[in-house]
Amino acid sequence: MRNRRKVNDDIISMEDPWRVFRIMSEFVDGFDVLSKVGRAVTIFGSARLAENHEMYKMAEKTAYLVGKAGYTVITGGGPGIMEAANKGAKEAKAESVGLNIELPFEQVPNRFITLLINFHYFFCRKFMFLKYAKAFVIFPGGFGTFDEFFESITLIQTNRMPSFPVILVGSKFWSGMIEWLKKTVLKEGCISEEDFDIFKIVDTPQEVVKEIKKFYGKDKKNGKKR
Repeated sequence: MRNRRKVNDDIISMEDPWRVFRIMSEFVDGFDVLSKVGRAVTIFGSARLAENHEMYKMAEKTAYLVGKAGYTVITGGGPGIMEAANKGAKEAKAESVGLNIELPFEQVPNRFITLLINFHYFFCRKFMFLKYAKAFVIFPGGFGTFDEFFESITLIQTNRMPSFPVILVGSKFWSGMIEWLKKTVLKEGCISEEDFDIFKIVDTPQEVVKEIKKFYGKDKKNGKKR
């Protein structure tokens, strides 16, 4: 058993350098396709929320308004909130992009995508979300959604990337997390009061678009280009 394990470890070690080429190809494909989509808003949220869920409908409406405002809509390409956002974007006749991830249980791209890119590596996919988005709109979701939210605000907090709108939708869903951050994480001195300015919480699709327009309108007045 021990020798067999050593052989398997050796095989994995030999494969590692070749993975670099697949990683490179995912970055090259992503850069090539997404560099042409123009201004984009990335919408995140749970893959498990069905079409009759309040947040599904809200995500669809939000993407529709974002599309009408002249933005491409990018999602993770799957079902649930992602499907709702791609559906809304398509209804608005905006580019509806899906960055699909290959999973063991096979995430099937939703039918409302007009531009699809498939990824094997989560980190390549997350980089594309960040690089080409002018805003993140985050609906209720699970671990993946939380990961995308916290990574984005960490990069802004540490000045690894310029500030951009990070908008949480659904104060009822997010309020418990915000309360914990304030009563525990902030109280322990692990974050600062001004870190809460990095993101906004809203409850309607109209507020989402308003926050995005307000952010970039402010930059325009200050003579900044984004």
